[in-house]
Amino acid sequence: MPPRPALSWASVSPSFLLPPPIVSHLPRRSIKSIHPPRPDRFNKGPDLPTLTATPAAALARKAYTLPPRTGVLAIKKGMTALYSAETGRRTPCTVLQLDRVQVVAHKTRQQHGYYAVQVGAGWRHPSNVTRPMLGHFAQAGTSPKRHLAEFRVRDEAGLAEVGTELGAGWFQVGQFVDARANCAGKGFAGGMKRHGFSGQPASHGNSKTHRAMGSAGQSQGGGSRVLPGKRMAGRMGGQQVTTQNVKVLLVDADKGIVVLNGNVAGPEGCVVKVQDALKKPWPVVTPSAGGGEESDAVTATA
Repeated sequence: MPPRPALSWASVSPSFLLPPPIVSHLPRRSIKSIHPPRPDRFNKGPDLPTLTATPAAALARKAYTLPPRTGVLAIKKGMTALYSAETGRRTPCTVLQLDRVQVVAHKTRQQHGYYAVQVGAGWRHPSNVTRPMLGHFAQAGTSPKRHLAEFRVRDEAGLAEVGTELGAGWFQVGQFVDARANCAGKGFAGGMKRHGFSGQPASHGNSKTHRAMGSAGQSQGGGSRVLPGKRMAGRMGGQQVTTQNVKVLLVDADKGIVVLNGNVAGPEGCVVKVQDALKKPWPVVTPSAGGGEESDAVTATA
């Protein structure tokens, strides 16, 4: 291979004689967002807490909203009024009566996944009770009950002993409770009674449609259909209604009477579930025999 010739400076053209370099003045295309990046909503960073989806974590989250003890079943006897001796003020109230309320069974987290107390009230003749339920009551050592209900509690400490009688002394004057009962059923009702519609005009061309509901929706513009949730005529009442933060005005442990301030849903003779109010401070439980044979009394803190 022949040797390469040496490069001479004379053979190289000066820089001012070279053509100018081609520089592109076209802007470079790129996608730039005008919004700042949002934080990641997934649990990826080291500072975020670990997601808890276990049954134990679910019970821990409910610890703030579950009562520490069970409630009772009562029968609504009607309404009356109490008068203040100092001011003469009239206070309407509801009278509830507890009839042989006892703890029948427990629900535990190990067996059922949560803690609850099954409470029974009233009495039923054994000939009108099925054999499985007779065995259930015999195992608890109680008489056959007419009404049964389940009350969730926070933990194992709220499981009252099976067979414990819960009297009117389970509550204390001045504390707040939540009362749940099925409101009075009204049957099939029209739009005016069920939803408070004003109705149609009484005259000026109206013919026999004074209490009719009227239009149920649009035609082509609304899809030619009745939209979901449209308020129409239908069955009214009969659903469970919870009255929260009801104050206990009077307690008669001998007669099993608990008097609550104001009204409670349901007709006379209905079953009312009464439990410590969720949105008030929990009552302080003190050992006493006021609630029954083996129950505890409470001191209101609200």
